[in-house]
Amino acid sequence: MHRPAYRDTFKLLLAFAERTIGKSPTELALNDFTAELILAFLDHLERDRGNSSRSRNARLSAVRVFLKYAAHQDLTALAVIERSLAIPQKRTDKPVLGYLTRPEVEAIIGAPDGGTWAGRRDRALFAFLYNTGARVSEAIGLRVGDVILEVAPVAHLRGKGRKRRSVPLWKETAKTLRQWLDHLSDREPDAFLFPNSSGGRISRSNVTQRLKLAVEAASRGIPSLAKKTISPHTFRHTTAMHLLQSGVDITVIALWLGHEDPNTTHIYMEADLAMKEAALSRLHPVDSAGVRYRPPDKLMAFLQSL
Repeated sequence: MHRPAYRDTFKLLLAFAERTIGKSPTELALNDFTAELILAFLDHLERDRGNSSRSRNARLSAVRVFLKYAAHQDLTALAVIERSLAIPQKRTDKPVLGYLTRPEVEAIIGAPDGGTWAGRRDRALFAFLYNTGARVSEAIGLRVGDVILEVAPVAHLRGKGRKRRSVPLWKETAKTLRQWLDHLSDREPDAFLFPNSSGGRISRSNVTQRLKLAVEAASRGIPSLAKKTISPHTFRHTTAMHLLQSGVDITVIALWLGHEDPNTTHIYMEADLAMKEAALSRLHPVDSAGVRYRPPDKLMAFLQSL
């Protein structure tokens, strides 16, 4: 949580406490932050301010950080603080993970006008995002020297914390990038691989805008695209899901995406399982009730004659 969020949480909490127990912020003591007060504050956020469960949980997390610190400063309030720290987070529904089908991805990549400089760049960029599962920040910061397109094509990405990882490129992606390089005026190693029209770093908002245009064009042929919320990050989810569905091990996908914690990648396993369960629910179960065998009359007569 960012500092402004902590600040806003305590502005709301202190104002609520003043209205509820009649003490100004300067008069409050740690023993005043009872579980009852904090629970009432959380209910107020949802009922009166219309906050979602996620916002409520974020406010509670901020209060918990403060109380954990305060517990080391005033042991006389430890019993009250422990009760307040026991307040649980509220369960929330996880958002459905959005990803694209293979035909949808191909339609988006092929949608930009290949007869224009910007269209060729967009095709190369979208193909790159799908191949690598790169974050948009990694893609727009990529330099010409960061990709090797001969023999064993590979892209060297700089991820979070400036950590580097290498991702293999498919032959088709390498071919698309080679064709794109032919149209770059500046092919020096330090030049941006996907620049804006003036050769500088393309912005996130520009990538989002260009993708929106491509989706609108592609949806004329594939109507399902018009019903989906698609951002540059959707390519990353799509790459992970397609790798998982192709049988690639989850630990390899974590390395592919640059996840520090492999547990982060398990959201794709959960999404894949949910999709399979939904498909299974549409099937009619086989009637497994046993049927008692009844031998024909001739068989019975033969057995009785033995």
